[in-house]
Amino acid sequence: MNVDEERYSRRERVYLVLATAFAVVLVLTNIIGIKLFPSPFNPEWALTTGIVTYPLTFLITDVVSEVYGKRRADFMVLVGFFMSVLMLGIVQLAMRLPPHAYWVPAEAAFYPEVEGYQHAFESVFSLNGVLLFGSMLAYLCAQLTDNYLFHFWKRLTNGRHLWLRNNGSTIVSQLVDTIVVNSILFYIGFGWGFWQGVTVMATIYLHKVLLAAIDTPLIYVGVWAVRRLIDEEQPS
Repeated sequence: MNVDEERYSRRERVYLVLATAFAVVLVLTNIIGIKLFPSPFNPEWALTTGIVTYPLTFLITDVVSEVYGKRRADFMVLVGFFMSVLMLGIVQLAMRLPPHAYWVPAEAAFYPEVEGYQHAFESVFSLNGVLLFGSMLAYLCAQLTDNYLFHFWKRLTNGRHLWLRNNGSTIVSQLVDTIVVNSILFYIGFGWGFWQGVTVMATIYLHKVLLAAIDTPLIYVGVWAVRRLIDEEQPS
């Protein structure tokens, strides 16, 4: 294998790692995202647990966009979508399998009977079809919007100001995601009133904007690290 072939192979391996990490984080977000927890800034503010992991997908997307281009980033987004659908299908199958009595531990059991474990399992993984559709729709809209805007800002600034395209694309795409998925979750899933939903969505979005600002140094570190790994020339 010559130098060019080795460099190409390394470049593809790093892309595979990034795409895998993206899909894993996205799948985890779909699993944990239904739980609400109090904001560390104000216990009365409710946040979805997905806010812990989902912003990482935008960070990975922007790193791939910067190094590999829009086409490879869009492909990664589509792979993540189909991996999420696969995960959800497997989870639905697992829920419908009959529970065995051995599921109940001999000691320190949370529930005395196997039906309790089955109920707990279903309460975590059960998904409404409408909510699932909303989540997947929001994901595609937000991630593809992020990729489009990232390269729009890149062309506008002639490849300069990475912080601008990272924050600009993420802030807008996170707004799209927050409105689409949480409108369906809060109004259809939870049956909330209009202003209650708006208040929580605004709270979630403000936290997302804060996280986007915090991860600005990470995009520089991520792009630098990937380019170093694949032996690509760093921008001046």
